Amino acid sequence: MHGLLMHFAQNLTVNLPVVDAKPSEIKQVINLLLSIAGAVALLVITMAGFRFVTSRGDTQQVAQARNAIIYSSIGLVVLVSAFVIVNFVVFKLR
Repeated sequence: MHGLLMHFAQNLTVNLPVVDAKPSEIKQVINLLLSIAGAVALLVITMAGFRFVTSRGDTQQVAQARNAIIYSSIGLVVLVSAFVIVNFVVFKLR
């Protein structure tokens, strides 16, 4: 069985797509996607804050709003980290 797999693997040809994009173009696309995700996270935080204020003491709505704010804040931290990593990789390591 092992010999058959080795024979198959040696005769396997994989044509990967070629990327013709410049690093600056890749950076622009990734930064656009990260900016959109950041805007969505801020919108979620704003909506959760509005829900928190208008909950009128309902513990379930307060908990849902608090969780949305916490998770969106964590998402923003991840997005900022991704932004820093992408900019470092694209411009410092080329």
